[in-house]
Amino acid sequence: MVQRDADRGPAQDRRDEIEKAVNTERPGLRHVAVVPVRMLEAWLLLDEVCLRQVAENPRGRIGLELPKGAAAENIADPKQLLKDSLARASEYKGRRLAQFQKRFSQHRLRMLELLDPEGPVTCLPSWRNFVEDLDAAFKVLNK
Repeated sequence: MVQRDADRGPAQDRRDEIEKAVNTERPGLRHVAVVPVRMLEAWLLLDEVCLRQVAENPRGRIGLELPKGAAAENIADPKQLLKDSLARASEYKGRRLAQFQKRFSQHRLRMLELLDPEGPVTCLPSWRNFVEDLDAAFKVLNK
């Protein structure tokens, strides 16, 4: 699997870029392109329960104002929104908040590990495309 954010361009441009790179570097290597529409973090913004758990405050009630549904793919900077939302959900202050924020990459990884493949992320077209691409790759492997 090769992951590359679509950023501002069409997802198909990234798939073509991945295909070309794989064929150049490792001809014949079977692969699946993983192309979130904007950034991978957009996939993580929809599961508030998971976000609060990773923020070490699963029972927190502070409002997070997370995007709903496909709107997550239209966020200008989903990585920053995820960072801010984790910090807000933690409800930490001062030094403890600063230490918490330094572990963002670990928090993001944990959220990816906990991502429910049949949960809220299924409303995103980029997720459904990824699942379809993955299914197609497994069909090829099983021939």
